[in-house]
Amino acid sequence: MCPVELPPTRVLRHPLGRWIDPADAWAALLADEPNSFWLDSGQGAGTSYLGAGGRVIGGSGVFDDLRSELAENRVDVAGQGFALGWVGWLGYELRSVTLGTPVARSSRYPDAALMYVDRALAFDHATGEVTLLALGREWTGDLAEWRASTIAALASRVVVPGEFLTGETFPREKVPGLVSPRQFFPEKVLPRHPAPALAEWAYSDAEYLGMIAECQAAIRAGDAYQLCLTTEARVAGEFDPFRTYLALRESSPAHHGGLIRIGGVALLSASPEQFLGVSPDGVVESKPIKGTRPRGETVEADDAFCAELLASDKERAENLMIVDLMRNDIGRVSELGTVVVSSLFAVETYRHVHQLVSTVRGRLLRGRTGVDAVEVCFPAGSMTGAPKRAATLILEGLEARPRGIYAGAFGYFGLDGRVDLAMVIRSIVLDGAGATVGAGGGITALSVPEEELAEARLKAAALLTVLGAG
Repeated sequence: MCPVELPPTRVLRHPLGRWIDPADAWAALLADEPNSFWLDSGQGAGTSYLGAGGRVIGGSGVFDDLRSELAENRVDVAGQGFALGWVGWLGYELRSVTLGTPVARSSRYPDAALMYVDRALAFDHATGEVTLLALGREWTGDLAEWRASTIAALASRVVVPGEFLTGETFPREKVPGLVSPRQFFPEKVLPRHPAPALAEWAYSDAEYLGMIAECQAAIRAGDAYQLCLTTEARVAGEFDPFRTYLALRESSPAHHGGLIRIGGVALLSASPEQFLGVSPDGVVESKPIKGTRPRGETVEADDAFCAELLASDKERAENLMIVDLMRNDIGRVSELGTVVVSSLFAVETYRHVHQLVSTVRGRLLRGRTGVDAVEVCFPAGSMTGAPKRAATLILEGLEARPRGIYAGAFGYFGLDGRVDLAMVIRSIVLDGAGATVGAGGGITALSVPEEELAEARLKAAALLTVLGAG
């Protein structure tokens, strides 16, 4: 008797047949899941993903663990996007592994934390389709039960586009810098703060200005070309991750937003910067951001800030230095002659800021993977400076604190080999002690210290407002 031939393990897809907002899906499915995620493409553009995770890997051996896990479980998937796999973050202090530089001060968070995801929901904002994803052979047994229970839980949350569960309707408006319509949320889900909280900064203004001066002294001495100096604000209190994230995405929509909860820690991000993307066929891409200006209160003022950013020798030089660094990093794992700068000094506009963005691409060497590319390129040059190794050592001496999850990366390593990681910037980290917000900027010989201080405060302002802090 011939054995029954089972179909191969693959990513099963079940279209829901109707739209449901990811926020409603989270409330219905993930409110009580300790390890869960929402990879948010920006409220209308691209595809968002949401789900819960199982076992977690992390620590200094995370790259070896990922290589082993992905080699064992790789699946062939046609199409774009997340094909299930590992979701989480890489903390900045993981540089001790990637750069071989000892870290004097350990973060209170693991160097990396990634959860295994074999079931998720995909939200295609362009088509309005929601799809259930699951790793398996066919929709039978446990997978059939999960599909049925998920559909039932979502059925009670279906709303008409443009309406809320209350039935109240609001007009749609365009988000500056994004092609998607703005999403509004009922006031009842936004965090309420009974009294203004106090943001406690890691350094006083005078201390930060002094650190900028020391960066410039190191640059004049030839020890570095550029240094990304950072600071951190802490806000005590209890914050619900989901409600706080809804307020953050309403305040600062971004194409690489995210809410990730692992082990009692939550990362809430409105990141505008992709650290690294790798396609299943080996195309590597990074979009470093260096150069920031605020939005203007009038069209004329807004255009003037944008023009000023484009014309700034300091901002262009800073951006170019990071582009060169990323070209070098990507070139270490790419075929000779494939590394190109496909876009240089493009302005991207968001709710609160204009940013100067460039794009660097390459093609992986035969036998190299997306995990190899991340290991070689981490941490991102836009958060260190150049040359990278020297910059991290100088900054560690100046900042005298671990950065933790801030200045690292978050996103996914897919089972099909695809990688999509964003920078942990414009982000809030929540734990039992409260909230932290990191901010900073690139320092060059042309930097004006007072302007650099103002830029760091600008980047943190919207996040602190979400936390009810001044």
